[in-house]
Amino acid sequence: MGKLDEKKKQKKDTLFTTAFDLFTSQGFNKTSISDIVQKAGVAKGTFYLYFKDKYDVKNKLIAYKASTLFSKAVRDLDETTLTDFSDIIIFLVDHIINQLITNPSLLRFIAKDLSWGIFKSALLSNDEHIETDFYDRYLTLAKECNITISNPEILLFMIIELVGSSCYNCILYNTPLTIKEYKPYLFQSIRSMIAAQVKPTLPV
Repeated sequence: MGKLDEKKKQKKDTLFTTAFDLFTSQGFNKTSISDIVQKAGVAKGTFYLYFKDKYDVKNKLIAYKASTLFSKAVRDLDETTLTDFSDIIIFLVDHIINQLITNPSLLRFIAKDLSWGIFKSALLSNDEHIETDFYDRYLTLAKECNITISNPEILLFMIIELVGSSCYNCILYNTPLTIKEYKPYLFQSIRSMIAAQVKPTLPV
């Protein structure tokens, strides 16, 4: 990477991290593009070189932060001996939930907008901030477990939507249950989703 490219990446990274700091400290609605560029120390025109608007930044941040959560979970998964696909998915979900429990500001930022649509659009953009292509890893995990998923994208969509929409209140407000009490119900539902979509791969 040349000096010019490195400088451009530095500016984009600064805008990215500054936007996250402002979104989590003063709220998305109360943060303007002017706030972001002023704190980042760049011109407003520089912002528009990398992002369409503040919603674009937000969506890319959600995808990046979710990817980071997933990457940490996968690294710990690699230290286990799990071979059953359902057990693997439950491990990953549980790991991500536990990370969110320890980081409520991140949970508040991403949970309400946690969706496969945001992940997919971010991945298709080939943004360098995305740490892991979790969809590709998800497909690889299925292959390693010798299973075929009828519709892998729909299955992942359902799991992400269920986790994203139902854990927020349990973690932050213990409503209708504490997250510890809720987890068995959540994991049972995820296992049922997987069972309905998965079948063993037949040998060729």
